[in-house]
This record gives sequence, C-alpha cells and structure tokens, in this order.
Amino acid sequence: MDIINAIILGIIEGITEFLPISSTGHLIVASKWLGIESTDTNLAFEVIIQLAAILAVLANYKDKFSPKHFNLWVKVAIAFIPLGIIGFIFSDVIKTLFSVPVVGVMFIVGGVIFLLLERSYKETHCTTTDVTQVTYKQALWIGVAQVFALIPGTSRAGSSIVGAMLCGLNRKASAEFSFLLGLPVLAAASGYDLLKHYQLFSLDDLTALAVGFLTSFIVAYFTIKLFIRFLENFTFVSFGLYRIVFGVILLTNLNSG
Repeated sequence: MDIINAIILGIIEGITEFLPISSTGHLIVASKWLGIESTDTNLAFEVIIQLAAILAVLANYKDKFSPKHFNLWVKVAIAFIPLGIIGFIFSDVIKTLFSVPVVGVMFIVGGVIFLLLERSYKETHCTTTDVTQVTYKQALWIGVAQVFALIPGTSRAGSSIVGAMLCGLNRKASAEFSFLLGLPVLAAASGYDLLKHYQLFSLDDLTALAVGFLTSFIVAYFTIKLFIRFLENFTFVSFGLYRIVFGVILLTNLNSG
C-alpha cells in the first residue's frame, strides 16, 4: 500500500461510509481498479481506516455524548445487537460474498429500494423528527434492517436509513441515527481487525495507514455535515439512481471483460 493509494482509499472511505452507497462496495471496486492485492494487510487497512469515520462522528455529535442522552445510547446498543449476532455467527460465509458481481447486484437492488421507498414516503407523516425521540421498538427494527448490510454492496448506512424511514423517522433523524449506530459497528469491526492483524504492518505500512486514516477523517467530517444539509432540501432519489447506474456499470464491465 503506497501513499497515493492510501489517500485515494481514504477519500473513498470518508465520502461513502455515511452515505447510502456502500463504502465496502466502493473500496472493493477501487482496490481492484488500483491493482491492490487482496492481502490480509490491505484488507485490514481498509477496515481500520473506518476508525477515522468514528472519530468524525464523535467530532460532529460531541453534544450527544453526555449523561442526559444515556437512553439514546441504550437504543443504539439495541440496534447493534442483530448485526452483531448474525455477523459473528456467519462471518465465514459473509467473507465469501466479497466480490464485484455481488457488489454490482446489491448496488442495483438497493437503488431500486430507495426509489420505491421515496415514491410512497411522506415526511409530513413521520412520527419521529429528532434522533433523541427514537423508541426502543424503532431501534430494534432499524437494527434488523441493518443486518442486510452484511451483504457487500448493500450499504450499512443505506440499510439502517431505509429501516429508520420505514419505522417513522424523517430523513434527517434517519441519517443521524445511522451515524450514531455506525459507532459500535465500525468500532467492533475495526478493533477486531486491528488486534488480529496489527503485527502484519511494517513501518512503511504504518505510514500509509496514518495518511489514509487522516484523509478518511477529514473527508468524513465534512461529508457528514454536507449530507445533513442535503437532506434538508432533497430526497434519496439521487442516491437510488446513482446506485443503479454504478451497479449496471460494474456488471457491464465485468461481463465485457
């Protein structure tokens, strides 16, 4: 992993982690196009730079980390449980799904779901307009929806946002709960890989990791801010269309190759 590739992957991770377009899917495709070998070290690099995204959430939502929001974090923990259990039990099976064809198909499926959801979704009918108003029942169902993110290309943010919108949250609250829910998910995944593979990194690898980490944090920090502003005026239709177009391009290039 050289510095240039580390910067490119850091930018991709920072932009895509909290948008409903699958950071894992983009990293898989980008690594393939950049010619980055699928070694344990490089795979660990891609997971560990997600820690930068966690710090970006902490920086943007530091006001939520106080005793008065204890119940909110209980709900986040509840929402994490389904993915944590299923991910642990089927981790070996999930690893076999990491391929461009699977990513391409799931990009299209996710895009269609967003377009269908936006056809019937009425934000004026939402019962939850602030992330602190999320109920325990809503948190559980959002967590169940997030399980689908275990399929590469589905998008953790996308799955949790769709689940939140179906549970009665408005777009902004759905996105913000997804941001907060990313903390235990990314911390668990990144921490596990760091403990498992830290000895594989050489001094040069650590330099690239530091550059990718910093790049990911800066880009993710501003992406979160811009995404919330975007949702104040627009829907998820553009993301649905992007997913479909990107998925078709992936599958077309795969078949032509």
